[in-house]
Amino acid sequence: MAMVVLVASGLWWWLVLLGRQPWGPSVPLALPPTIAHAAVMSLGFFPVFFAGFLFTAGPKWLGVTEPGAPSLRLPLGLQGVGWWMWLAGAAWLEGLAWAGLALAALGLLVMYAQFWQLVHRSPASDRLHAQVAAAAGGVGVAALLGTLVALWLGRVEWALPLIRTGLWGCVVVTFLVVAHRMLPFFTASALPTVAPWRPRWVLWFLLGIAAMEALATWAPLLLVPEPGQGMRTPRAWMLALGLTELAAGSLVLWLALTWGLVQSFKVRLLAMLHVGFAWFGVALLLSGASQLLGLRQGVPLLGLGALHALTMGFLGSVLLAMVTRVSSGHSGRSLVADPIVWALFWLLQAATVLRIASALEHTTGWLTLAAATGWLVVMLLWGTRLAVWYGKPRSDGQPG
Repeated sequence: MAMVVLVASGLWWWLVLLGRQPWGPSVPLALPPTIAHAAVMSLGFFPVFFAGFLFTAGPKWLGVTEPGAPSLRLPLGLQGVGWWMWLAGAAWLEGLAWAGLALAALGLLVMYAQFWQLVHRSPASDRLHAQVAAAAGGVGVAALLGTLVALWLGRVEWALPLIRTGLWGCVVVTFLVVAHRMLPFFTASALPTVAPWRPRWVLWFLLGIAAMEALATWAPLLLVPEPGQGMRTPRAWMLALGLTELAAGSLVLWLALTWGLVQSFKVRLLAMLHVGFAWFGVALLLSGASQLLGLRQGVPLLGLGALHALTMGFLGSVLLAMVTRVSSGHSGRSLVADPIVWALFWLLQAATVLRIASALEHTTGWLTLAAATGWLVVMLLWGTRLAVWYGKPRSDGQPG
């Protein structure tokens, strides 16, 4: 389900960007394309992927019985159908998009309600990671419902901050929780010379960054008039945020090195996870630089570049690595990144760099289209390959 939504959203956005070229095809649009793109890329396929992790690894964390797959058919079905309706409605009928968003929000609500039940039943003494993941789901549901209300009221300017709040408060938080819990463990298992290190304060530090960025998405509400310059963000805010992001990004890169970024290149699949996490630090550094470079104009200069370092670099790379690992393990295959996956991973890195470069001034839409093409090719080839494995007996003959 997640693979289908992922590939469909990438194809739709590629067609939209293609239509912006002078020679491109005419693409119908009933919703602002930026809103449609941001919503499905942030809260569309990611939570559906989360379900596969939360209801397999989650019960092990919590010491409870793993629920059966049939219990997830309703919430995941609602999300899948809802996001297909969202994409169709974004092109042809705004009301259809609203209905799809409502279904997706309902499906997400049911999914996380089921996960909260597991957390509530758990006898485990340490439930922190699962509790944070469950709370993040609540942020995601609130963001979707808030976006639906904003669109219904015609307040489109509220929709993007709501979606980005869901991105940081739900998706990024979930990735950070899993990174803190699993990345040191995976590294120590593959490289015994690297000791696992994950003090609790590191988790709170990472969550604090996500909370800060979720609040910062509402900075446009701080716009103030400046004589002869129109509306500008207060420079004091930009200075404080920029310096904080630079400091936070530096600490995240230090953490990436401490967790074994350099040593991880001995194992390709492990390196994919570490490089993905390092993109989180790079995204913060780019965002901080964007704020400081834009002080004179009162507008961040590299905002979309930093955002895509986060989404394509951090989230996309870790998704590629983690889903490959989980799919290989549950299908009875070796936990390795073969030459095909390794090549696709580096193609994703190249697409991310192109998208960051396209945020610079005086660039054309060609770079953005090239980045979107790279993303689509990676996800289409990777998703199709893994989808062939699903629904079949394990290749090693074991049950499952």
